[in-house]
Amino acid sequence: MTKLKIGIIGAGSISEVHFNSYQNNPHAEIYAVCDLNEERAKAKASAYGAKKVFTDYKEILALPELQGVSICTWNNSHAEIAIAALEAGKHVLVEKPLCITVEEALRVEEAVRRSGKVLQVGFVRRYASNNQIVKQFIDHEELGPIYYAKASCLRRLGNPGGWFADAERSGGGPLIDLGVHLIDICWYLMGQPKVKSVSGNTYNRLGNRSNIKNLDFYKASDYDASKNTVEDLANALIRFENGASLMVDVSFTLHAKQDVLSVAIFGERGGAELEPELHLVTENHDTILNITPQVNNLRFDFKDAFQNEINHFIDTLLGQKETRSPVEDGVEMMKILCAIYESAETGKEVRFS
Repeated sequence: MTKLKIGIIGAGSISEVHFNSYQNNPHAEIYAVCDLNEERAKAKASAYGAKKVFTDYKEILALPELQGVSICTWNNSHAEIAIAALEAGKHVLVEKPLCITVEEALRVEEAVRRSGKVLQVGFVRRYASNNQIVKQFIDHEELGPIYYAKASCLRRLGNPGGWFADAERSGGGPLIDLGVHLIDICWYLMGQPKVKSVSGNTYNRLGNRSNIKNLDFYKASDYDASKNTVEDLANALIRFENGASLMVDVSFTLHAKQDVLSVAIFGERGGAELEPELHLVTENHDTILNITPQVNNLRFDFKDAFQNEINHFIDTLLGQKETRSPVEDGVEMMKILCAIYESAETGKEVRFS
């Protein structure tokens, strides 16, 4: 049985699902681990049987036997490491977002073309079973052309702090951390139409609200309540050249009654809710029908989606599949995200030529 030797660069919290998913794939071997924190890298290597440990990503990429890498580092290092990995002849799975600027994204895209290697962007929701069910309905034209989508991920208290709250390392707050997933899955299911214009707003009114008691929330390993340079809330209206539109809002912190997660798309012959649970809406014989599929899980299954993503990456490296989230899509997503931030900063709509 062919086993591909895989390296994981960045051993923080998100890397855990990468480690587990590679371990569960019969064609993958976790061969090397790299992290700035040597003790953390050694701990992961010991837990998952990796033979090599590094603190410098250039050293792990110098391994001739290594065939692919997962990049699970701070957002501001994604482009640099991805380009170096491609130039070293490695296939790449890079966590979302692809990077933090459009200029970086274009450099990564060029590196992919020069190298001929696979780069898969970590748009994990594309690999979720419930979203793929909706994609099948759309591909068979049962929902008709999708002309509108609406998505929200509103946390009342959920600024992770640490590098997530440091704009220099993260590139932004809830928009680039949470919004990237919502915008991408909607855009993907809408058929990836060309963007016409973006109008966005960001707010930083509440800070990280570290004073709040009696309510738990996820904290990064380097959480520091005194440091926060990212937005609390972002919203945007995205218009596409085919006339379709997408509305999105996301927050790390907000005076809301409860957290909200909702994603819905609307077509000429039907619609679908992806979050909080999978439901389809259509009409037949002049009657509107609500359809609940009989499936294992109506909700987004984080663990299952990541396993599907890693499996797809490995299958792509083995030449059995084409990636579902190529570098070109990562570039387009960076154009959208950066345009939202630009619109918020200038107070003007950003138009694409």
